[in-house]
Amino acid sequence: MPELPEVETIKNELAPHIIGRGISGVSLIFEGIIRQPSVEEFHSRLIGQKITGVARRGKYLILDLTSGEALIIHLKMTGSLLVKPTSAEADRFIRAILYLDNEIGIYFRDPRKLGRMWLVEDKNSIVGKLGPEPLEADFSHQILAQRLSKRTAPIKAVLCDQSLVAGIGNMYADEALFGARIHPLRTGKSLSPEEVEHLHSAIQQVLWSAINNKGASVDSYLRPSGEVGTAHFQFQVAHRGGQSCPVCGTPIQRISIRNRGSYFCPQCQQ
Repeated sequence: MPELPEVETIKNELAPHIIGRGISGVSLIFEGIIRQPSVEEFHSRLIGQKITGVARRGKYLILDLTSGEALIIHLKMTGSLLVKPTSAEADRFIRAILYLDNEIGIYFRDPRKLGRMWLVEDKNSIVGKLGPEPLEADFSHQILAQRLSKRTAPIKAVLCDQSLVAGIGNMYADEALFGARIHPLRTGKSLSPEEVEHLHSAIQQVLWSAINNKGASVDSYLRPSGEVGTAHFQFQVAHRGGQSCPVCGTPIQRISIRNRGSYFCPQCQQ
């Protein structure tokens, strides 16, 4: 699933191609991708607008428009946004195309048809309940400690709760917990102040490293150019079940936590 580093990479690499461009047409191959408004309204309200900015909030991509509205995109598990000439042939997994006035298109590729788009006047109606951004300066270890202090769920599940911290999912929760040497089944409130500090640092280190490596292409994620990200080559435990821990050599284990596959080292994360 595209998480914060993947969506941040898409934002950064889309921006030079689309900011200031007008939307000249829309093709909805799979109309179920639109959650709000109706398909008819989506067409009529979007065509003719210019894209004035591109932002990310958690795992959501936000395109600001001249009308003051926002086009919000969530890639869900298998989505990617590709930049191609409008003359390019769409493969069988393309679900929607936004045609721009510079003869390029934003191609929404999504093998599992789980991605969604919203066209809204108030972006907070979609992203307003998200927790703080983990890479912002005001996200301190004290803030993290406060948010964990009453949580009785396993820390792996807590980190994936988007109302606690925005943008962290399965892969980077596993990596951050390994970096902090915390077992994924520990409860949120059981962490000591020192462990919370270590976790806070690990979260930021893991996310920045993944952004620098253009995201992780462990499944279907592609950058706007169609190239893959390389962050997964740096993974210590995520998606490495049965392989040796890079620190101690113990086989990495995979368990299910709240229906999510979770990877950890049983020796380093006791």
